Amino acid sequence: MALLEVETVDTYYGRVQALRGVSLTIDDGEIVTLIGSNGAGKTTTLRTISGLAHPARGHVRLRGLDIGGLAPDRVVMRGIGHAPEGRRVFARMSVRDNLFLGAYVRKDAAGIRSDEERVFGFFPRLRERRNQIAGTLSGGEQQMLAIGRALMSRPKLLLLDEPSLGLAPILVDTIFQVIKEINSQGTTILLIEQNAAKALQVANRGYVLETGRIVQEGSAKALLESPDVQRAYLGI
Repeated sequence: MALLEVETVDTYYGRVQALRGVSLTIDDGEIVTLIGSNGAGKTTTLRTISGLAHPARGHVRLRGLDIGGLAPDRVVMRGIGHAPEGRRVFARMSVRDNLFLGAYVRKDAAGIRSDEERVFGFFPRLRERRNQIAGTLSGGEQQMLAIGRALMSRPKLLLLDEPSLGLAPILVDTIFQVIKEINSQGTTILLIEQNAAKALQVANRGYVLETGRIVQEGSAKALLESPDVQRAYLGI
């Protein structure tokens, strides 16, 4: 059984249809990337999975259980963490308080402390700034915090929406190294990334989304070698 199944999902914003029959699967241990142009529906797909948007039709299943109608906190409790586009840190709270809010569905104090240390292991800069107000962090540090906060719920599936957006190249490399390390430690990842080449270099598989529809899927290698993908998203 797949970890996640999205089956023929339609999602609307008011009367505007954002997703049209979207279907995808993610197996345990994979990194899967979703690529497409701005407005293609990538963020809406993640929002539909995490409960921030609800499908009008179709199903979202986590280990066979339909979660498509659940509230976001219930989705987190089921095992999905979401680092949204734009970071969305709690700007007036400290780094540590942001991390603890990521663990709000948990009661295991010792485990929470252990996962805080794990996040600091991934992002040593957050340890240095653990008492700093999040709104005063740099963009790269806020991105680290957004990912760390999502990890604090100890998710089975981590949704990452544009983790390198607006970052300097050296920080982009750091973020992608951490993504690979998080995955190597057992967390499955669904990744949206403007840098399609970078995303496909770390992913096992990918889907191409255009105007709310999946138009292509395959191994990361196959998509990297696809003339259509190269022309549209890789600048080749």
